[in-house]
Amino acid sequence: DGVSIWVAERCGTNACLGSTADPVLKFDKNGTLVKSFGSGMILSPHGIKVDRDGNVWVVDCACTIGGGGRGRGGRGADTSAAGRAAAPPPPPAADASKGHQIFKFSPDGKLLMTLGKAGGGRDPDYFTQPNNLMFAPNGDIYVAEGHSSQQGVSTARVLKFDKTGKLLATWGTVYDSTKKDEPYAFNQPHALAMDSKGRVFVGDRGYNRIKIFDQSGKLLDTWYQFSRPSGIWIDKNDNFYVADSESGSVNPPHGAWKRGIRIGSLKDGKVTAFIPDPNDKATNTSAAEGVAVDSKGIIYGAEVGPRALKRYERNP
Repeated sequence: DGVSIWVAERCGTNACLGSTADPVLKFDKNGTLVKSFGSGMILSPHGIKVDRDGNVWVVDCACTIGGGGRGRGGRGADTSAAGRAAAPPPPPAADASKGHQIFKFSPDGKLLMTLGKAGGGRDPDYFTQPNNLMFAPNGDIYVAEGHSSQQGVSTARVLKFDKTGKLLATWGTVYDSTKKDEPYAFNQPHALAMDSKGRVFVGDRGYNRIKIFDQSGKLLDTWYQFSRPSGIWIDKNDNFYVADSESGSVNPPHGAWKRGIRIGSLKDGKVTAFIPDPNDKATNTSAAEGVAVDSKGIIYGAEVGPRALKRYERNP
């Protein structure tokens, strides 16, 4: 509807295993909670999108659960001085009967479709740590898969399905530090968006870049000017929003870049505005990891580390 806010939330502890909390939340334009659902179904929500019919799709990466992902127990921990004083708790143990799936819900929370094998799978099954998804105008579904950033992981790719969930295509090669320049190499394909021309934008976070493809998977361009992309959003005017939650003090190898939300236009690819992370000394993920924009141009940043949702209005 252009004004309601849907949030996929990790049950207050960065993982929902064993929790009875609802991880899918709907707020009105004033921030009042009006609906919630999904208790007991999702281990670690990592992406959320609303399709043209108002259905809500939630990606369960299971990447904050022990035995999967990067195994960083501090991910999502409080980045305040008090939070840094204590060691974060270890991630909960894995549950092989859940996770690594994508759920399609009606606006009222009825489960309509599930993509992926419960507990995860390798080819010919899927998924292993799906990160995000998006939709083409014809209903095709694109999924970014592969959250681990360690060399030797067996998945880092984009999958394309039709609207019924039939697999149509995949592309992308597994992370290998010696083959970073291979055109189709991915290291944490973390975010997805499509512009008005139908181009597919993939936030290749581990390699600090955005890869641009056509809908058949042909590489069109690679951009580095939007820093380390954790989340991306494209509005109806092809304005481009990219959330970086890991540069600077969080990720010393990319320390020359500041964390925050970069804004630009797809017409020329230039960065024209920047919303900085107010905590430039954070050592865990900080500032927005997910980003979305409503019909009035208001920007929302989903912060995993501070466990907050920030709302930004443009200056008059």
